[in-house]
Order: sequence, then structure tokens, then C-alpha cells
Amino acid sequence: MGKPTGFIEFLREAPSELEPTQRIRNWDEFHLPMPEERLRNQGARCMDCGTPFCHTGTVISGMASGCPINNLIPEWNDLVYRGLWKEALDRLHKTNNFPEFTGRVCPAPCEGSCVLGIHNPPVTIKNIEYSIAEKGWESGWITPHLPEKRTGKKIAVVGSGPAGLAAAEQLNVAGHWVTVFERADRPGGLLMYGIPNMKLDKEQVVLRRLNVLEQAGIKFVCNTEIGKDMPAEQLLREFDAVVLCIGATRPRDLAIEGRDLKGIHFAMDFLTANTKAVLDQTETPLSATGKDVVIIGGGDTGTDCVGTSIRHGCNSLVQLEIMPQPPLERAADNPWPEWPKVYKMDYGQEEAAAQFGQDPREYLTTATKFEGDETGHIKAVHTVKVQWERNEKGAFVPKPIPGTEQVHPTQLVLLAMGFLGPEQYLLDSLGLDRDVRSNIKAEHGEYTTAIPGVFAAGDCRRGQSLVVWALNEGRGAARACDLYLMGHSDLP
Repeated sequence: MGKPTGFIEFLREAPSELEPTQRIRNWDEFHLPMPEERLRNQGARCMDCGTPFCHTGTVISGMASGCPINNLIPEWNDLVYRGLWKEALDRLHKTNNFPEFTGRVCPAPCEGSCVLGIHNPPVTIKNIEYSIAEKGWESGWITPHLPEKRTGKKIAVVGSGPAGLAAAEQLNVAGHWVTVFERADRPGGLLMYGIPNMKLDKEQVVLRRLNVLEQAGIKFVCNTEIGKDMPAEQLLREFDAVVLCIGATRPRDLAIEGRDLKGIHFAMDFLTANTKAVLDQTETPLSATGKDVVIIGGGDTGTDCVGTSIRHGCNSLVQLEIMPQPPLERAADNPWPEWPKVYKMDYGQEEAAAQFGQDPREYLTTATKFEGDETGHIKAVHTVKVQWERNEKGAFVPKPIPGTEQVHPTQLVLLAMGFLGPEQYLLDSLGLDRDVRSNIKAEHGEYTTAIPGVFAAGDCRRGQSLVVWALNEGRGAARACDLYLMGHSDLP
């Protein structure tokens, strides 16, 4: 695959981006397109490694290694190198319904397990994927995928995030009539409201794909929350099958003194309100303008809060991270092809460093108390440094270090500490079984719940995870649903 000597001749070259001080002035995407010749050179670096690990999609040490949707990466790298862009898009669409999404927001576990990465910087797989997808849109190659015939079966998909959209498109291709229910005012779920516009443009990218899905025959019903606006039992009566892709939207809280003070918000509430304001061209009700912001938690959600707060024009910004700072290079206990747990600054931290002079993250730090003013509004966060030690059960736990206490002035606190699973009222109304983490109980690969004809996929089944795992599960659940309805399935 690629040019036999490409990995020797060409260095890894990442796409250019607007400088942080420029891009924080608006909500536009800031990645700059790479000329075709340089993209082909990057595809040439794919080194015909014999046993590629980039597309394996396994879990090692609790983290994805390789592509969870088993993208045929060496094949489309080779096609890009040869300038066969339409063929590369066709090969990419065999495994990935929405490469324009993953090419923007996936953390690229494929690159972490790239064989070239053992001794050189890995192939720029994510950027090549993004470029193939955009070439497809620009060239008019991406059109509605209409089924050859209709089966007459009706399917309800609850939730229009990446898992729900993948399931819906696959089931539509199989010939079923698909209706997607979404409680928000716009379809897209996490893709629409959970990821900021500068990371995934809504008008130019998300709506572009949603329009194609609608033209293919998929129906979207918004402002409808199943279990509240519509009884869950109604779905069971009116549809031949139901696929639940409701996500894991219950945020992890921080139960410390002062939690009930005004000015403390969950990260997703903050991000959703901001994106809605950007799309509606209104003022956001949760603004960081002129405020000292403290973000508690790392990960992609914390980073998105950083980037959003800076674009609001915050006065200062601190991001608390309870884990230690990762090493600059792979540690001995983090070998290839595991996901490399190394220090890096994502886009939000880069922007904070440009704005305030340093990475905003304070590692091995936890909040101990929220302090309010006389009006009941947050005015400070008390913190302490921690060290990780084994407790009497042998588990590592954070222990406060006396004498390391600090007080951070703040008028806005954002909690970005992950999620605990799906909201339970819909599960209660259907009487669905749950696992020990409160997720819908359904085996991976089967996706069947205790109720015949009801399937579950994505974060509501596996817990908070990556967009690519959501696509994996949405596609898998679609096949299981098609098999249930028809007795056989040609879906991959």
C-alpha cells in the first residue's frame, strides 16, 4: 500500500491551522485544506506493513486500538497516493457512513496503532480520511443512498446522534421506513449540540449530511422526547422495531460544599446553550464573557469548554485535572499498539496558552469546596493537590496533600467530569434491564434487549465512548434489527 519507499522519502505533515489568536475571533472551523500533492505524499507513507493494526478495532487496556469501525485504511491510503479519489471514497463508505464527522472529531486511535508509528511519526490517517470525504462532497459524489425496494417495515430510531444516524441510514438502505425521534429542536444529537461549531460546523457539515439522509427517505421528528412527549408504549404499537440510541447524557456531579451556588453548570448545558445561540444568532444565556472560569475535568468536553470560554472573552481560565500530567513519550507500560497516553495540547489548550501564556491545566488537583458571595453566587473554588495511593482494597485513590490548598477566584464553574449513563425514565417506562453501570443491558454484537424488537446501541449500551464506537454500534444494531425483521440481512 502506498509507495514502497514513501515512509522513507516523506515526513509526516499535519494540516495547517489558523493561529489561535485569529481563530478565537469566531465560531468557524479553523483547519486549512492541504494541497492534493502533499496529501498524496502523506498517503504514500502507508508502508505496506504486511499486518496492519490501524484497522483492527480492538480494545487494549480499556482503550481503543485501531479503528473501531474497521476502516480499510491501507487501501484508501493507497488509492489517495494514486490519485483515485472516488475509489477511495467508495472504499471509505464501505465501513463508515459519515467520514466527514470522524475525520474531524475522532481522536484517531488508528494513528496510535499505525505500524510506522513504532519507529517514526505515524501516517496522517485522520486528515486523509477528512480530505477524502471533503473531496467527495465538493465533487458531488455523495448523494442520497436510496434502497432498491421497500420492505414495508417501519422502524423507530430514538436519538439522532452518531449511533442513531448510522442505524437509520443502514436500515433505510435495507429498505425499511425509518423515523428518527429527537428531543432537541434540531436533529444530530451530540453532533449538533455536544460538539462546538468550530470543531464541527453545523450548517456546512452536519446539516449537509442530514439533508442527504432526508432525501433518501429517512424522517426526522424533533421536539419529541420519548417517555415524556410521546409514551414509549406507543412506539411498540406503531412500529415493527425500535432502536434506542439515546446516549449517556447523565453528567457526573461533584457533591462538595457549595454545590447549590449559582454559576455552577454542567459542561454539556454550557456547550448546548452556546451552540444553540450560535445557530439562532442570539446571545447565550450561559456566557463566560468577562468572567474567571474554572473548568473541572479534562477530556474532549473539558477542552471544548476551554475553547468556548475563550471565544466568549473570559477574563481568566483554569482547568483542574485530577490525574497526573502524561509523559512526553510513551511510558514502558504503554507500548504500541495501545493508545499513546502522552502529553499534548488540544486546540482549546493551545488557544488558552496563546491568550493567557500557559497551558490552563493544573494536574493532580481536585476541588474541595465552592465558596459563594452574599447573593448566593459562586465566587471561588478551593482546591488541593493530590497523590494517588492504593487503599486497603488495593485500588488507587487520590489522597490530599496537606499544605497544597489554593483558592481560585471564579464567577463560572463548568463540570466536565464525564457521564454516568443514559437517563433512566425511558428505561423505566419500558421496563428494560440494566447492567451494573445503569446502561441498557444488551450484548455487543447482538444489541437485543429483553423486549423483542427493541434494540440498543451506542453510549446508552456501552457507556460514554467515542463517536467511532457509536458508528460501530449503530451499524451493528441495524444489522441485528434487519435480521430480526426479515430473517436474513445483507447489511455489513
